[in-house]
Amino acid sequence: MQGESLFCADLSSAFQPQIGRILVTGASGYIGGRLVPELLARGYRVRIMVRAPSPEYALRWPGAEIVVADALDQDQLARALEGIDTAYYLLHSLLRGPKEFEGVDLRVAKNFRVAAEGRNVRRIIYLGGLGDTRGVLSSHLRSRMEIAQELRSGKTPVTILRAAIIIGSGSASYEIIYHLVRKLPFILLPEWAKSKCQPIAVRDVIKYLVGVLEIPQTAGKSFDIGGRSVLTYQRMLKLVALLLNKKTVFIPSFFSDINIYAYVASLYTPVPAPIIQCLLEGASNEVVCQENSIHAFLPFTPLSFKESIVRAISRVEQDTVATRWSDAYPPAHELALKLHEIAAGISYTKHSSLVTSKEAGALFRSICMIGGKQGWFHTNWLWRLRGALDRLLGGVGTARGRKSQTKLEINDVIDFWRVEDLQPGKRLLLRAEMKLPGRAWLEFNIDDIQGARKLSVTAYYDTDSAAGRVYWFLCYPFHLFIFDNLIRTIEKRS
Repeated sequence: MQGESLFCADLSSAFQPQIGRILVTGASGYIGGRLVPELLARGYRVRIMVRAPSPEYALRWPGAEIVVADALDQDQLARALEGIDTAYYLLHSLLRGPKEFEGVDLRVAKNFRVAAEGRNVRRIIYLGGLGDTRGVLSSHLRSRMEIAQELRSGKTPVTILRAAIIIGSGSASYEIIYHLVRKLPFILLPEWAKSKCQPIAVRDVIKYLVGVLEIPQTAGKSFDIGGRSVLTYQRMLKLVALLLNKKTVFIPSFFSDINIYAYVASLYTPVPAPIIQCLLEGASNEVVCQENSIHAFLPFTPLSFKESIVRAISRVEQDTVATRWSDAYPPAHELALKLHEIAAGISYTKHSSLVTSKEAGALFRSICMIGGKQGWFHTNWLWRLRGALDRLLGGVGTARGRKSQTKLEINDVIDFWRVEDLQPGKRLLLRAEMKLPGRAWLEFNIDDIQGARKLSVTAYYDTDSAAGRVYWFLCYPFHLFIFDNLIRTIEKRS
């Protein structure tokens, strides 16, 4: 697991050889990306379902079968579920924001239930959300409950695990709490910050997901899962402040508009406002385990909130974050048009290059250090300004950073870019995910020429609108010196 020891090594349940092929949906997401290597390590035959092919998946999970399917397409789902014994349902549309995810989620769940029945899937395992059904639930929690009901309305037995916020390196909840405390001298605490919550460590979630697979008696049952700590959101913030030795001032506030809180929080954290808004809507509900029957089947001791935070901070400091919320954001990023797919040609390009005697490996390592904490090596203020403007407009901005500060893989994010192609020692292609009146890419190349190396950077911009053309020409003067200085600094630092 990319620098992490396996979570399930000490699990009390054991490998079940009679279990046939397992389908993991949402494998490219935060939880699915950590579940797949655990299943493979225990000896299971795993098929992962993704919406678009990528060479990164075969490299990341050798031995896993990869199937491309859209959960909104019944025929594609049926093919993905062909020959499957057990399916993990880890799909959700939370990243679409609060206005869209409910209807999409319920439609996907119905499609999945019907397809699973048609292919005689023996069992479905679903990770849902905690919430007291006797009260008025947020749209997010209500949607999770409705999905569970939809999946259970069919003939296929469903095991439901219900969790509150998940804390771990790379989780959205962790990064929101950590960055708010680290960056803000004071934090306004609305009334809903007093709601009780039972957060759970990501490693414990994975243990439960694997454990219920290996215990047949859990089929058709629903379980609440949580960590050892029950505490309020304001207590979580204060505990993190103590761990970081930050003298943050916490001020009670009568102002409680979630939309504004989400937007302001997005300006100080890597997490965009739509995700924060969905999570904060759930903060008005008490999310505490109502029953603990899971312990009769899997009697391990889960981590406390403090232990979860310490482990998450440690993983980040060690640069061993296995998966991150940004792996699946923006929604459908994997379906975005690729540079090689534009048949009509690119509208505009800007090219800069230099010749150097330095080795290709050293140059490429330097290229792969751009963005994140180290910035863009030159004229960082311009990159940060562009990122700040993007975040103000509701985009991802540069605050998103990187999952790893030293390694890159296809589909990793670098600030407001995503790695579209990576050929070690030769090429790095980045696709823009900031808000633009067009589509943009940034390509770094290293070519051998007569005993030396040619290092080049090319900006590609494609647009079919007047606004898009105006945008390019307004930015062009900055491109003239940004990219020349960028490759000179890359060469110097290598």
